[in-house]
Amino acid sequence: MSCASCSSNGSGSPRGCKNNGTCGTDSCNKLTVFDWLGNMQIPQGTSAFNIVEVRFKNSRKGFYALPEDIKVAVGDPVITAVENGYDLGLVTLTGELVRFQMKKKKVAEDSDEVTKIIRKATQAEIDKWHALRDKEPQIQKRARELAIALQLEMKLSDVEFQADGKKATFYYTAENRVDFRQLIKDMAQAFSIRIEMRQIGLRQEASRLGGIGSCGRELCCSTWLTDYRSVSTSAARYQQLSLNPLKLAGQCGKLKCCLNYELDAYRSALRNFPKSEVKLKTEKGIAVFQKMDIFKEQLWYTYKGEWMNWHQLSLDSVLEIIEKNKNNETVPSLEEYTDDIPIATGEKPAMNFENVVGQDSLNRFDQPKKPNNKRRKKRNRNRRQNNA
Repeated sequence: MSCASCSSNGSGSPRGCKNNGTCGTDSCNKLTVFDWLGNMQIPQGTSAFNIVEVRFKNSRKGFYALPEDIKVAVGDPVITAVENGYDLGLVTLTGELVRFQMKKKKVAEDSDEVTKIIRKATQAEIDKWHALRDKEPQIQKRARELAIALQLEMKLSDVEFQADGKKATFYYTAENRVDFRQLIKDMAQAFSIRIEMRQIGLRQEASRLGGIGSCGRELCCSTWLTDYRSVSTSAARYQQLSLNPLKLAGQCGKLKCCLNYELDAYRSALRNFPKSEVKLKTEKGIAVFQKMDIFKEQLWYTYKGEWMNWHQLSLDSVLEIIEKNKNNETVPSLEEYTDDIPIATGEKPAMNFENVVGQDSLNRFDQPKKPNNKRRKKRNRNRRQNNA
């Protein structure tokens, strides 16, 4: 499924919209839902679900009732009814899976949020829609200039035109309350359209604009994630991550949502581990916790006063020592429970490198050097002259 900008040209080569999946004219992997019920036939005696999911620019979606005389498929442009006009969107989901989506988002079938689809979009309406999309960057730039002139502490991140060209919605982010009444008057006078200002959060802004995360993939909030759960620094502590805000923060400036993905697995694994403040009592001295490897079930302890020497112990050995300490038993030393040599943090372990590319030389593809016959002839001539 592709939009007109992403389709191929006359010669068959892909045209491409140069927006890297964020053009807003079709799905382009923006919250796309795979219809796993699409190849299943409807049972006899039942009618198809008459509500479809329609997506507008970026990640804005809605549910719309389908008239009986209209049949649509995924990707069809349709005209939807809005207040004092109409809007154009693309059908992204049909059939019974829409019912599951409505139940997931807690939208009732008779809710006021479910409006009607008027008709399929004509070619003239699609062309007008594309023309309005092309105007949005210029309008956004001019609106930012007006906001800067009024010294408003806000960031206009996106502009969305209504398909009939009568209304434009400006999405902005701000830390404090912003009085933009004068800004609306200036923009209405400059653009001659109705203006709507809508404040969104930083995560919603990243979802609308899209981008590539540090993992090399598209942002989760832009492709499939719809519920933004709170992320705390304790999630990083559970996973033994460095509390570096530059590495833990996403493009929105908040903590990355992916910190919650494996949090439950780490928390369930940590149930068997002792707390970090528990000390091990030995005849050689008291051992203090340093770090752990959760999935390898390895822990590192060091004696008080010998902070440079770390001793690696297995989880079973640590639990055995703790159990003996509870029974007022003191183990001789940590060395009896590990076969590894204590690692001194100030020393670097020896590294054995292997030839992973085979035994061939790195310059095997270089052209061989030609022998310098001129230098050799000159050397022989000098020798003959000296002998003479």
